[in-house]
Amino acid sequence: MHRRFPSLLVSLAALAALAVMPAASRAAEPEPAELHPPGLSDGLPVAAAGAAGLDAGRLTELGAKIREGGFQSITSVVVAVDGALVYEGYFNGSQRESLNDIRSASKSVTGLLVGLAIDRGALPGVEAKVFDLFPERRAAVRNPDPRKLAVTVEDLLTMSSLLECDDENQFSSGNEERMYLTEDWLGFFLDLPIKGFAPWVRKPQDSPYGRSFSYCTAGVFALGAVVERATGRSVPDFAREALFAPLGIEAVEWQFSPLGQAQTGGGARFRSRDLAKLGLVVLDEGRWQGRQVIPATWVAAATAAHVQATDTDTYGYLWWRRDFAAGERTVPAVYMSGNGGNKVVVVPSARLVAVITSTFYNSRGMHQQTDRILTDYILAALPVRKDGGSQGAPSTR
Repeated sequence: MHRRFPSLLVSLAALAALAVMPAASRAAEPEPAELHPPGLSDGLPVAAAGAAGLDAGRLTELGAKIREGGFQSITSVVVAVDGALVYEGYFNGSQRESLNDIRSASKSVTGLLVGLAIDRGALPGVEAKVFDLFPERRAAVRNPDPRKLAVTVEDLLTMSSLLECDDENQFSSGNEERMYLTEDWLGFFLDLPIKGFAPWVRKPQDSPYGRSFSYCTAGVFALGAVVERATGRSVPDFAREALFAPLGIEAVEWQFSPLGQAQTGGGARFRSRDLAKLGLVVLDEGRWQGRQVIPATWVAAATAAHVQATDTDTYGYLWWRRDFAAGERTVPAVYMSGNGGNKVVVVPSARLVAVITSTFYNSRGMHQQTDRILTDYILAALPVRKDGGSQGAPSTR
């Protein structure tokens, strides 16, 4: 038995020598696979993160922190720069082919479909009145009011209609949880009363952009019904032909109402690489591989500010807008956002798209967590410009 001790001492001595060995003389550890996304037949160009000028060490640190549980329930992080995928990481049992339930982030897809319906002449424009598309609903609608008949597609795109609908108020008549208890979700929305404005709530005429924002999933579901009525096709069929097929997106799952209409207000499922494509087509003003898939004018309108949504965010046509603070920089971005902290972020100044998926649903800090991933790791990994500055606008805060 004692013959083992000399070899054990030698081993311990070797480990001690390794510990004091200069880092440069040690064998370099291989970079994580997520820094080298594979080229597949899905139409996404790829490049190594380091070759794209990103700080590979910062991104390696991000992957390690997610695996160690420093960020909770993150399932994927995908980053594209200049049209090429440069980082692709999957975590907590998720894989490349996993379909992510991005919850309300899929509202932004609905915004794109409305634009495509207008481009094809199925809808006359954002000024189209919702009730004009459903004349059979007028006679039996509850809480009749001339102002309801004046609600437009743009009102629903900007979540600023006068119907009493607020998902962030559990007492709201239009709270989405109440909708899920009914069979006819479109009727649920159209039957809502006109809302009043409490003394602490700004009226439209007193608000920036002349609109008063309240988060309303039922209204976005109604937009899906608008698209179906205008095009004469189901939302999944129209989306497949007009948007997904041109981008090479094949695996999409929709949720449906009790009456069989696609839930365009949330819950659609996508692969992370396909979410990156949606961000890239918006980044490139509606173009994909040289083809104009979405009109550039619609992308510009959808990502412009139309209503003040929060203290930090404005809102376009179902797309959020924010200037993210990343170190000493302020980086303007537009993004898709859903429960759990799911985000697809488009940063035009850096030619960057970041996808972060998560199952951290209904949890405190879910959005703040993915915001930290974006600002402290992804945006922090951006290269420094040759003039000595950094990508993104200089901070004025």
